[in-house]
Parts: sequence; C-alpha cells; structure tokens
Amino acid sequence: MGLLDDLIGQLAGGSARQPSAPGPQGRGGPGMSTVLVALAPVVLAMMRGSQDQRAQSGGLAAGSSGGGLGGLLGSVLGAATAGSGGMGGLGSLLEQFQRAGYGDQTKSWVGTGQNQPLPAGAVERTFGRDGLAEIARRAGVSEEDASRGLSQLIPEMVDRVTPDGKMPDSQSLMSDLSKLSQQLGGA
Repeated sequence: MGLLDDLIGQLAGGSARQPSAPGPQGRGGPGMSTVLVALAPVVLAMMRGSQDQRAQSGGLAAGSSGGGLGGLLGSVLGAATAGSGGMGGLGSLLEQFQRAGYGDQTKSWVGTGQNQPLPAGAVERTFGRDGLAEIARRAGVSEEDASRGLSQLIPEMVDRVTPDGKMPDSQSLMSDLSKLSQQLGGA
C-alpha cells in the first residue's frame, strides 16, 4: 500500500505537484503523483459503480469532480456492471480484468499477499482503446499516463478496500471508499 500512502501523504502536505519517486517496479516518475490524483476520482467511481448510481439516481458519482462518470462506467466496464454477484463496481471492475486474462493479478490484489503488477498494455486490453481514451479525457491526462497510472492505482486501491483478503459487503465497501475519498482530498 506504499503508493497510496505516499500519495495521501503528499496531498496532506500540499505537495501533490512535486515529482514523485519511482513507483512500484520503477514505473513512476516526475509528475506521476499529479496523474494519480487526477485518476483517483475515476477509479473511485469505478469501484463504487452501480451502488453509487442507485444512491445518486442519475446524478454524479459521489465525490467525483466532473460529470457523467456513470456513463463512463457503462462504457468502460461494459456488461459486467450489471452482474458481479451484487458487488457493483468493485466486482465489475475485477470481473473485467479477469475476462481480459488478468485473474491471477486480481486475486493477488484482493488477497493478503503481495500485489502482482499488470503488464504493459493491460489497461487498454481490459477497457479497450475507446475506454482508455475516455478515462484519459475525463482525468485530463494523456492516454499513456492514464494507462501507467491506472496500472498502479487500481491494484493499490483494490488492496486497500480488501484488507482481510476477501470482498467486502456493500456497506463496508461504500464506507471504505468514502474514507479513501476523504484521504485523497475528496477525490
């Protein structure tokens, strides 16, 4: 959980725009913390998914900056948003990565061991070129930065909301995502 802890610490200290140290496997770099801050609301909205859409009944995802993240979820997560055993966004997000061939990675993010990284191109393969382009547009970052940032941020955020190595119930998930959103400065 070092990446998120570092990001939260930078935000608390007001230094999110400073260059960050290299992230896991050296994929960070100058300005990556700014990219991660920009992507955090999108990832939180993905993890909230249909639960948040029901709660907001057509409004914006709670705590998100910018509009229409519900539509983004539909296009990025595709048909998975409707299913996932009641886990809404988090389950749909994990299901999307599993269908793209990254089941071992998703299990490691939920499990209690070390998080397995995503290989280059995994985010585009999972969300498609159009989905990645839309995420980048919404976050105001390049597609390359969105891909690199999401490949770091998603495993860390999934790990953070599954600390016991199992999927949380809906109420616990929403509570954990609200806390994480507050720690990230209301992302």
